[in-house]
Amino acid sequence: MEQTNPILLFDGVCNLCNGLVKFIIRRDKSQRIRFASLQSASGKSLLIKSGLSPDVLDSVAYIKGEKIFLRSSAILMLLKDMGGGWKLFYGFIIIPSFIRDFFYNLIAGTRYKIFGKSESCMVPGDEIKNRFI
Repeated sequence: MEQTNPILLFDGVCNLCNGLVKFIIRRDKSQRIRFASLQSASGKSLLIKSGLSPDVLDSVAYIKGEKIFLRSSAILMLLKDMGGGWKLFYGFIIIPSFIRDFFYNLIAGTRYKIFGKSESCMVPGDEIKNRFI
């Protein structure tokens, strides 16, 4: 599963998750971070290679090299890798994961109610298509 660029696996029909992807695309000037929806064949394949079930769509996953990060750890590692002021948020890693993930799960469990859900995964435009797997 060796990857040269980190990959964010996200819920492709979740408006909050799609907003996160757009947020990253605007701020990741080096264009290092790649994306795959959890519903896509490549996303499911990456989950399986990581030893996770391809049917679980309740968490973002962040693959960096041989490691996979889930839930709040995925978001914190992602922000760290974005650099700049965003890496300061990585300091929250000192909070035990069960506490961080409690809040993550609260948001994840209500994301469709609060932010809505698309009928299909987002389709990237030609200018960013190369960032999607």
